[in-house]
Amino acid sequence: MTPTDMQRKLNELMDLPNEIEWVEFKEAKRNIDFDDLGKYFSALSNEANLKSKECGWLVLGVREKPRGIVGTTYRDEPGSLDQLKQGVAEQTNNRITFTEIYELPMPDGRVLMFKIPPALPGIPTSWKGHFFGRNGESLGPLSLGEIEQIRSQALSKDWSAQVCQQATLNDLDPSAIQFARKQYKKKHPGQAEEIEQWDNLTFLNKAKVCISGQMTHAGILLLGREEAVPLLSPAIAQITWVLKDSQGVEKDYKHFGPPLILSVGRVFERIRNLTYRYIPNASLFPLEVSQYDPWVIREILHNAIAHQDYSRLGRINVVEEPESLLVTNLGRFMPGSVEEVLHRDAPPEQYRNPFLAQAMVNLNMIDTIGSGIKRMFLKQRERFFPMPDYDLNEPERVRVRLFGKILDENYTRLLIEKADLSLLDVMALDKVQKKHRITNEEFKSLQKQKLIEGRRPNLFVSAKIASVTGDKAAYIRHRAFDKEHYKKMVIAYLEQFGGAKRGDIDKLLMDKISDALGEKQKQNRIANLLFEMSHKDKTIYATGPRRSAVWKLP
Repeated sequence: MTPTDMQRKLNELMDLPNEIEWVEFKEAKRNIDFDDLGKYFSALSNEANLKSKECGWLVLGVREKPRGIVGTTYRDEPGSLDQLKQGVAEQTNNRITFTEIYELPMPDGRVLMFKIPPALPGIPTSWKGHFFGRNGESLGPLSLGEIEQIRSQALSKDWSAQVCQQATLNDLDPSAIQFARKQYKKKHPGQAEEIEQWDNLTFLNKAKVCISGQMTHAGILLLGREEAVPLLSPAIAQITWVLKDSQGVEKDYKHFGPPLILSVGRVFERIRNLTYRYIPNASLFPLEVSQYDPWVIREILHNAIAHQDYSRLGRINVVEEPESLLVTNLGRFMPGSVEEVLHRDAPPEQYRNPFLAQAMVNLNMIDTIGSGIKRMFLKQRERFFPMPDYDLNEPERVRVRLFGKILDENYTRLLIEKADLSLLDVMALDKVQKKHRITNEEFKSLQKQKLIEGRRPNLFVSAKIASVTGDKAAYIRHRAFDKEHYKKMVIAYLEQFGGAKRGDIDKLLMDKISDALGEKQKQNRIANLLFEMSHKDKTIYATGPRRSAVWKLP
């Protein structure tokens, strides 16, 4: 939005009647309680969904009655609003947060306009596990009726359950049906003999791929002939494999359509799953493993098929790079975060494509007990490989990267081997290794166990782990020497050369101070050291103008 667009939008909102549930004005001249902000976020998001609005609005710096601009200084420090978006995402389901935050300078003061996305179809927006709504101008719990109204949206909009009126049994691939029968027997071994007596239509009804003999979108997607793809239009039922070199240049690609139950195997055949060799601790013989575990690859692809938002008319992508695989699918990650899946360790409450998910369960492609993702992480842990990376920063796309090599052999392998670490702690330490951001809860857990050191965001593995992994050189680069060591270095320099400007002292100490600190933090550390030596210890003094002062010994 341009400043003109923002001012026009503000005028539109201020002209609305008082009791509009999806818009809230607050004076908040200096501050608004963070918890209150989160409750309004939940309420306005839910009300925007219920009123079929594109978004909700929370406006700070505007008096409600009589409506007028009063201005606000809330979070006017640089970067503070970006941090607020992250903080809100950590307390909502699905990690939903502000679509955008607009700052609008007005003659009567600064106005903040928070654009809030509507609750996802079928999933009310919660704040710290509770659903909020509005009754006129009053903020309070979302009513049970309204919760059910939002939740019922998922059932009424299940794309995968819709019947293809023109499709018949002849639109399904016979080899895909035969493979599906084998998978159904594996999932239901007690029915193996009975299954042999079923004709194809009976089998498809039993497997919940069809509805009363009618072909569904899910059925065409999983078992359809290639020629049946137009029956799914405008949705795109396709997996695209792309091979890239180390420079990111495409070397090869191929598209795979229905039947997707067979296409997953064909995609896997394209992936160059090379042999990876590494030498375990205190061993002269290398271990040989494949870069990628076949089950993990198939699990990621099956999840992408089950949770793709087909209404967004996009494809599933598999990008193969020299040392990793990147799988992307459209649609928000329904559980909110991977950590939430592992914490809950139970079936998800909502599915984007419930009918498709149930069909894939019956055909032994996925499970619905919430263990698939956890098993993926455990398999990577057993192989001593980095954890899969779930990038959920884009609101309507899930990106999963699977690494095909050990990033730091000693660090990763021996760290994961430590039996006293929970899987959640292993995941958090894996983020630290990759220089990814960790949550406050993860930080507190790792710090309490003395597994990390440094200051956020410059965290590193502590001496406790470094001494085990042999990564001592990296630890020394990150840890700080005690203050007396730096003071002795300054005094020794002055004894040798008689004097030193600030630039000389910076050159002396900058590369000796902990790498966990940024350049500005290092400069502040040196300034504080010189101040202490000159004013408290009185071991040095400065002569000349401040900007060109020369430090000397008394």
